[in-house]
Amino acid sequence: MLRSEGWTVNAKRVERIWRREGLKVPQKQPKKGRLWLNDGSCIRLRPERPNHVWSYDFVEGRTHDGRKFRMLNIIDEFTRECLAIRIDRKLNSTDVIDLLSDLFILRGVPGHVRSDNGPEFIAKAVREWIAAVGAKTAFIEPGSPWENGYCESFNSKLRDELLNGEIFYSLAEAKVIIEAWRRYYNTERPHSSLGYKPPAPEAIIWPATACGSAPSPAQAMAQKPIMH
Repeated sequence: MLRSEGWTVNAKRVERIWRREGLKVPQKQPKKGRLWLNDGSCIRLRPERPNHVWSYDFVEGRTHDGRKFRMLNIIDEFTRECLAIRIDRKLNSTDVIDLLSDLFILRGVPGHVRSDNGPEFIAKAVREWIAAVGAKTAFIEPGSPWENGYCESFNSKLRDELLNGEIFYSLAEAKVIIEAWRRYYNTERPHSSLGYKPPAPEAIIWPATACGSAPSPAQAMAQKPIMH
């Protein structure tokens, strides 16, 4: 602003004056990174259709006795459906492969699987297995959780709407209650980006779209599904 008014100023000197006067110095915004794929390439990845991009992440909870448990959440980024939540005291890369394997059989293999750089996701066994079945891994830039925004948004809703207000007296109870909430989230809870419809009101097969075009989530939700 000073420069636009014709002043010759030094940015660092201005920052020092701000700090001296007790003012908050604006922080530099981090650069938006690209997603690095398992073949070494990098892209801007946006979901264009169901089964195009899945994302997954871990969330932590506690039972009434204070013991921790982990949840592995897997989301279809286009439909916003939570495909699964695996819950246990400990979860590792073998559990990641196990859950993905079940979902690939049920849902088919997605084009990409997006995640942060957690050790369970970047494990060699996980990366090689995902590549072997024909999908690509897409890792967000370290320290940039917003690049995994779909899953982070789901995690936030899970915490705010369930975990923060629920007491789980056992791990078994946590599994039952969280699975019930997942089903509610998918089949009843409205989602603004889907025209205030739930992500998966029925078990459906999404209508195929013309080559080179993909409907918005709201448009796709409005199309008549083929029931099965």
